[in-house]
Amino acid sequence: MFAPLRERNYRLWAAADVVSTAGTWMQVLGLNWVVLSATGSAATMGVVVMLQALPVLLLGSWGGALADRLPARPALIVFQSLRALLALALVVDTGHLWPVYAVALASGVISSVEGPCLGRFGSALVPPSALGSALALGSVLSSAGRIVGMSLGGILVGVTGAASLFAINAGTYVAVIAALAVMRTGSMRTLAASAPGEGGVRAGLRYLAGQPVVLVILALSFILGSLGRNYQVTMAAMVAGPLHGGSASYGMLSTVFAVGAVAGGLLLAGSGRSTLRILLASGVTISLLQLAAGLAPNVLGFAALILPIAAGAVIFDTVISTRVQLDTREDMRGRVLATLGVVSSLSGIVGAPLIGWLCDALGARGALVLAGVVTSAAAIGGGYLLARLKGRTLSVRTFAAFLPVPGRRTADQLA
Repeated sequence: MFAPLRERNYRLWAAADVVSTAGTWMQVLGLNWVVLSATGSAATMGVVVMLQALPVLLLGSWGGALADRLPARPALIVFQSLRALLALALVVDTGHLWPVYAVALASGVISSVEGPCLGRFGSALVPPSALGSALALGSVLSSAGRIVGMSLGGILVGVTGAASLFAINAGTYVAVIAALAVMRTGSMRTLAASAPGEGGVRAGLRYLAGQPVVLVILALSFILGSLGRNYQVTMAAMVAGPLHGGSASYGMLSTVFAVGAVAGGLLLAGSGRSTLRILLASGVTISLLQLAAGLAPNVLGFAALILPIAAGAVIFDTVISTRVQLDTREDMRGRVLATLGVVSSLSGIVGAPLIGWLCDALGARGALVLAGVVTSAAAIGGGYLLARLKGRTLSVRTFAAFLPVPGRRTADQLA
């Protein structure tokens, strides 16, 4: 489970990631507080989220092409420095909304290049055999950082105001820059760079067009991401509607979801296996559980389903990130990761309002059941396509291959 932590550079990066994630979520909470205090409108918060997502959607392909050319470590130091300056800009002026919009838009532009750089850099810190465990462990640490950041931010925002959260976030970027500065470059894997004439967006699209397995994985990411990832929307709709709960119930479900996310990351990191079988098994499992969640009789029953759903979602997302890296050329990795980022952004932009509309039209239960049916069909259909592409036969064993059975040696992947 903790094999990646044997690498000194990864230990530095993991520690910095926890600190930075905590600071990021403190800033998210502070921004929400500022927007709600100034406008009283949840829709305005949606505008802030949209401003952060749109640049990734529009510029992601070019950002990925640039990431395949840039040296990742120096580029990340520059990006982290820019993010620290943006956080300090929020400290200077918390009385107006225009700095919030400007920072959100600038953050999105940075993310369009920084995201693919982060993916390339992470794969340079550990050997390929440990990449799956490293990504899973990173998911656990990010979940822990989120819990710490939201908890501490919730206390501080009422005592010291939002400006203090922005200042703390700026300080966390300094921690990341320091970790990057003291890493031993000689211990990092050297990733292949783009060949002359193959560093552009078109070359990346041509390459992706010839990778049918990756295309199926991206399609699964979009469908399950848009209809099966907007749990904050569906949890709120279920609590306020058929479950007849209150804010305490919503808070409890959010905590259960966070615990499930950590458990899923630990489970995957412990197994060290990020295979296509696990991808399909987790996709089908969380889709069926989502369908069942729509039929939950009460809050406790819903919580009992949310826990494995959260664990499975982390496993599914982490395996996707691992496979698109391991199953593609290193010189194309930035563009492939950028495409995954575009798909994730698009699924959020499409999925959140779609799920909200379904909740209004069909009720929370109807929305969960319908989305569960669609995502289950998509996961099974994706499994069939992947099996055909790999020359295998799809069976129940394919989806259950990751379950530990004494005396049975399971295949490690479809290929």
